[in-house]
Amino acid sequence: MVQNGDPGKPVIANGQTYFALQTRRQELRDDEAFARLTEDEKRLAIRNELAAHNKHLAAAARDAGVETPLDYAIFQDHGHKGLYGGKAAKDIHAIKGLKKSQKILDHMGSTELAANLFRATQTDDKLRRDLVRGKQQAKQTHFEVGKKVRQTIAELGGTMPEALPTPKESIKQLERDRKKKVKE
Repeated sequence: MVQNGDPGKPVIANGQTYFALQTRRQELRDDEAFARLTEDEKRLAIRNELAAHNKHLAAAARDAGVETPLDYAIFQDHGHKGLYGGKAAKDIHAIKGLKKSQKILDHMGSTELAANLFRATQTDDKLRRDLVRGKQQAKQTHFEVGKKVRQTIAELGGTMPEALPTPKESIKQLERDRKKKVKE
């Protein structure tokens, strides 16, 4: 009620300020907690978040006209090509020394996963916001968003995703190790 009230009324303005401060305090606590995580814990957290966001992206792509599994694979590849400087999924597999059956996202460090998470969330938002329709336009949108994320990384002086190191353990291995520890 307070959130949608008239901020011109002192009691409403005070309530809105209170909720804004509480939200910011929680964000800071979350940031501190994330900073204390190990690299592997960060990888697991971001990978799980990316898995959830990829479901939203798949729904947005489907709404835009990306219908079949093959269409979706091609759509995803356009996002990779944008973010990885023209490199397709098969190229990224080769760079990382992965087998065809291995998932690229399971063999990324936290920085690379975060870049892909940003690409996925921004593509999802853009597809919906711009009411993108048609497979071709959806693929082009995913490519452009990936390219823009890459450009931002370059402007910040960051390492390009394909040049980041591939962790020794996959996400699947980390999850197995975590389950073993829980059982012990």
